[in-house]
Amino acid sequence: MGKFSLLVPVAVATLRKRWPGFIGSFVALTLGVALIAASGLLVVTSAGLENNDPSAPSLKKLLTFMAGMSGFVSLFVVASTFAFAVAGRRRETALLRAVGATPRQIRLLVIGESVVVSLIASVVGSLLGPALAPLFARWLVDRGAAPEGFTVEFSAGPLLIASAIEVGVAVLGAYAAARRAGRVRPVEALSAAAVDGKVMTPGRWVWAVAYLALFGTVVALFTAMPPGMQQDPQLRDPQNLPVWSLLIDVMAIMALALFAPVVVPPLVRLLTLPVPLAAGAVGMLAGQNALAAVRRTVSTATPVFLVIGLTATVVGSTLAFGEARAQQSRAALSAQYVVEPDGGSGLSAAAVRHLRELPGSRTTTIHPTLVSDLGGGMTGGTTAATAIDGDAARTWKLKTKAGSLDALKGSAVAVSSGLAESNDWRVGDRLDATLADGTSLTVKVVALVRTPLNLSEVLLPYDTVAAHLTGGKQPTAAFVSTAAGAAAPALGATDGARITPTGQWGSGDDDPRARSDWITMIAILGPALLYALIAIINTMMMSTGDRLRDFATLRLTGGNDRQVLSMVAVEAVLTAATATVLAVLVTTGTQAASLMLINRRVLDAGSALSLSLPWTAIGGSALAALALALLSSVLPARLALRARALDLAGARQ
Repeated sequence: MGKFSLLVPVAVATLRKRWPGFIGSFVALTLGVALIAASGLLVVTSAGLENNDPSAPSLKKLLTFMAGMSGFVSLFVVASTFAFAVAGRRRETALLRAVGATPRQIRLLVIGESVVVSLIASVVGSLLGPALAPLFARWLVDRGAAPEGFTVEFSAGPLLIASAIEVGVAVLGAYAAARRAGRVRPVEALSAAAVDGKVMTPGRWVWAVAYLALFGTVVALFTAMPPGMQQDPQLRDPQNLPVWSLLIDVMAIMALALFAPVVVPPLVRLLTLPVPLAAGAVGMLAGQNALAAVRRTVSTATPVFLVIGLTATVVGSTLAFGEARAQQSRAALSAQYVVEPDGGSGLSAAAVRHLRELPGSRTTTIHPTLVSDLGGGMTGGTTAATAIDGDAARTWKLKTKAGSLDALKGSAVAVSSGLAESNDWRVGDRLDATLADGTSLTVKVVALVRTPLNLSEVLLPYDTVAAHLTGGKQPTAAFVSTAAGAAAPALGATDGARITPTGQWGSGDDDPRARSDWITMIAILGPALLYALIAIINTMMMSTGDRLRDFATLRLTGGNDRQVLSMVAVEAVLTAATATVLAVLVTTGTQAASLMLINRRVLDAGSALSLSLPWTAIGGSALAALALALLSSVLPARLALRARALDLAGARQ
C-alpha cells in the first residue's frame, strides 16, 4: 500500500508533464463519444419516421449503419491511441520498476490515468454530441434523405451508452498495453526502450484470424445462399446486398488492420529500397526508425489505412452495385423510354396523361407501396411492393419460373422466385395481406418471376391498391414505348420530367438511383471518415511529441534542423505509402467479394462484371491523408526544434 501511495504524485506529475500524449488521447476519445452520441440521437429520433421520397433509402436503416460505421472507426482509433500512448512510456515504466514498483502497481497507475482522462473526455464529448446531431439532421433533410421537419430530440440514453462504450474501450486498450509493460523486467525495459519487441501478441493473432475466417465464411454463405438463409427476407433480398457487402468490407478491414504488425515491416523494407538513393542517410535513418519502432509505425498508419481503405471499399462497392443494377434493369426492359421526375418525388398527372396520349403509346407506371403480413406474416413483417399500372408483360421481359405476368390483374400478385421458394409458395396459392393503409386483402399468386433491382419482390396491379396508397398517388417512373417510326416523346410537353432512352438509362451521375446511392454512402461514411482524418493529425502529433529526445540526439551528433525535418517528412511519407498499399490490398479483396455476390445473385452469367478498383477514390484519399500526415508531423517537429538540443535531450519522455 505504501508503494502505491508513492505512485500517486507520480501519476499527477505525469498528467501534468506529459500533456501532449494525454491531449492526443483526450481528443480521440472526446470526438469518439461525440460522434457515437450524435449518431445515437439521430437513430432514436428517427424511430417511426420514413422519407416521403420512395427513391430515398430507409432513414432508420441509413442512420443505423451510419452509427455502426462511426462506432467501428472511433472504437478502433480510441483503442489504438490509448495503447500507443501507454507504449510510448516504456522508459517511465522501466524507471518505476527499477525503484520497486510491482507490475500490479504499474497497471493500476496506467488504468487510473486512463480512467481520469477518459471520464473527462466523455463529459466533453457528451456535451459536443447534441451540438453535432442537428448538423447531420439538417444535411440529411437538404439532400432529401430525411423528411422535412426532421429534428433531433435530446435523450440521455445515447450519451450514456456512447460514454460507457468509449471509456471501456479506452481502459481496455490502456490495460492491454500496461500488462505488456508490467511483465518486462526493469533492466530489459531500459535496454529495449528504443526498439519494439514482440508486437503481434497472441490475443491479436486470435482476433485477426477470427475476423479473416469470418470474412471468408460470410462471403461463402452469401454466395451460396443455403436454404436456411433464404428463409430470412433480409438476407435473401438482393436489394439488401449493398448492406451486407458493407459489413463484409468492415470485416476485411478489421482483419488486415489486426495483421498490420506482421505485414508492415516487410512493406516498409520494400518501400525503403529506393529511399536511400533519393534521400541518402536521412532516408536510410527514416526507414530504420520505422522498422525499429513497429508499434509506432502501425499506430500512425492505422488512421491513414482506415481513411483510404474505407473510402476505396465503400466507393468501389457503391459503383459496382450501381452498375449492376443499371445493367440488369436495362436488360429486363422492353420499353423504349424511361420517364422519371426531374426533381420531386413523383411524376405529375399531366405528364402521365401526355405520355398515354402519344400516338401508339404503351405507357406503364410504377408506384412503390408496402404490404404487411403477406402470406400470414411469412415474409417477416412489412415488405416493399411495386404497384404496376399498365401491361407488365409487354413492359418488362422478366424470366418467369411459373405462371404469367399477363394474369397480373384484379386481386392478383406476382412475386420473385426467390421469395416464393423461401416461403414455399406456388402459382395459384391465395395469400392474405395487409395494404399500406391497414386494409386486409386476399391475393392470388399468378406468376413467379425474377425481378430486377429497380422493382420490388412483390408486384401488384395498381387498380387493386390505388385507393390504399399512402404518401400520394404520383408514380415514381413511367416506361414508354411508341409506335414504330414515331419520334421520341417531347421533353417540353412533360414538365418536371426527364426522358431517357432505355439503352442509356441508369448511366451518368444524374440518375436518381445513383444520387440516392451516393447520398447513402456519404451519410454512412462521411462522419467516420472525418473522425479518421482528425485521428491522423492527432496520432502523428502524438508520435512527433514522443520523439523530442531522438531529435536532440541527431542534432548533438552533427545533424542540422533541415535533416531532422527531412527525416520526419520521409517517415510520414513511408507511413502513408504503407497504409496505401494495405488499403489497395483490402480493396482488391473486398471488391472481388462484392463482384462474386453481384455476379451470382444479381446478374446473368453472360453479363458478369469484371474486377475494377476505384483508383480515383484511392488516389484522392491517399493524397489527403498524406498531406495531413506531413502537416501534423513536420509542423510540430519544426516548433520543437526551436529549443536547444540540450534542452530537448533533457525533456521528460
